[in-house]
Amino acid sequence: MALSKINPSKTKSWKKLSAHFDQIKEYHLRTLFDANPERAKKFSLKYGDLFVDFSKNRITDETFELLLELADEVKLREGIAEYFSGENINETEGRAVLHTALRAKKDDSVLVDGENVIPEIVEVRERIKVFSDEVLLGQKKGYTGKTFTDVVNIGIGGSDLGPVMVTEALKFYKNHLNTHFVSNVDGDHVHEILKKLDPETTLFIIVSKSFTTQETLSNALTLKKWFLQHAAEKDVAKHFVAVSTNLEKIDAFGIDKENVFPMWDWVGGRFSLWSAVGLSIALAIGYTHFEELLDGAQNMDSHFKQAPFAENIPVILGLLTVWNNNFFGVETEAIIPYTQYLHRFSAYLQQGIMESNGKSKDRAGNTTSYETGTIIWGETGTNSQHAFFQLIHQGTKLIPTDFIGFKKPLHGDREHHNKLMANFFAQTEALMNGKTEEEVRSELNAQEVSPEKMDALVPFKVFAGNKPTTTLLLDKLTPKSLGSLIALYEHKIFVQGLVWNIFSYDQWGVELGKQLAKNILVDLENSKMGKHDASTLQLLQYFKQ
Repeated sequence: MALSKINPSKTKSWKKLSAHFDQIKEYHLRTLFDANPERAKKFSLKYGDLFVDFSKNRITDETFELLLELADEVKLREGIAEYFSGENINETEGRAVLHTALRAKKDDSVLVDGENVIPEIVEVRERIKVFSDEVLLGQKKGYTGKTFTDVVNIGIGGSDLGPVMVTEALKFYKNHLNTHFVSNVDGDHVHEILKKLDPETTLFIIVSKSFTTQETLSNALTLKKWFLQHAAEKDVAKHFVAVSTNLEKIDAFGIDKENVFPMWDWVGGRFSLWSAVGLSIALAIGYTHFEELLDGAQNMDSHFKQAPFAENIPVILGLLTVWNNNFFGVETEAIIPYTQYLHRFSAYLQQGIMESNGKSKDRAGNTTSYETGTIIWGETGTNSQHAFFQLIHQGTKLIPTDFIGFKKPLHGDREHHNKLMANFFAQTEALMNGKTEEEVRSELNAQEVSPEKMDALVPFKVFAGNKPTTTLLLDKLTPKSLGSLIALYEHKIFVQGLVWNIFSYDQWGVELGKQLAKNILVDLENSKMGKHDASTLQLLQYFKQ
């Protein structure tokens, strides 16, 4: 089986949505709320400790029903079944897409080429548990007999962004180990990290499926060279771990085969934190908390698989993106978590969403006649309010925004948390309602502003409002709630890609730059130049002067 190849813009529901959009595109959210006292309740959902209010989106009951019709017409339900079952839905690479299997229950069964992969996943989980426990309990030691104090994760893309985001998000649960991440091939990055390390007490994790990724191998070799300035070649086996499939190159590097963890080709890098790629997470917060992260994701998997579409959070959020992108012409979405712990969340989702759905060919190989993908950006609240919210409030671009908040602060500082969450709620209210000219004049009257000055100020103090937002409110930031939140966005990616009739799980677009970089590196390291366009040739010559 394979995913359907249905052009959404040719469906009956899409045509209905187009006609419907023309009727309601000027509706204001204030009017919609005034007309329906039950609107907030109608367009809100709760699952576990997650409460989602999407009522501040520019939709009506009819919009909602038509979006659900679209989901049915493009065969989303059948697609979800194939997504979870091990079908090769990554068709261009001939692979299944089974990051969901990484957090499945141990008695589940998921077949890939007729073989149940769950026993192997459970075995690797057990190895992660044993390894992380041995390091944390001081049973696994460095070459001088000292226990480890620092862990360095060496990877790029999904081998970096996921572990970085999660370890930062769950820093409250951190143990005594200090975790560091080296990703950029920029030598300044790795050399700054080296300043913080002691070779006797540092454990290095090299994460690269092929063990050939240029950035990762360059950094790994630099760290090994530094390590060997203090230790012997045989000591590499005690300090270096690999998450990879290239056993030959791992062995040549000097890594003990007992310290090698597998990767599977049915897990895309940007969805791999649930696998042995998350070893640095298990070391940073302990395996029990890592398992809770998996459990939270598995709970969201169950919801996505089983809930009717009208009550299905990832389905609804995915369809709202389609509505905003393809009918309102929205190009970007902001994601604003109101906790400093999630300061890397937007960057993590940039890769997950933009690498997945940044495609212009549909599943039949045709150029799409409609927009796909959205540009993802964001920062934590309240920092973002003092940085770019002006554009969202009064700029010329419509920017749907997700607000993510928590009812309870981790450190129990209720005074700070109330101030934080007052801003959280105020921003969605302000973006929805705006401020009318009448309200502005009333406010200036109360301040006894002269009529002349009032007339001059009014245009600048009016806020149109009618800016769509979705509010996600959880009880507390825990490993389990974070797992659920990440999985929600993973499934939202799938919904969007399925509707847009694109392959979300290949990434051919990143290959060309890699290929050209190899050629240019030869030019930089030799006197003779290869063939390039005039601009690139000029730049290379200037660089080499």
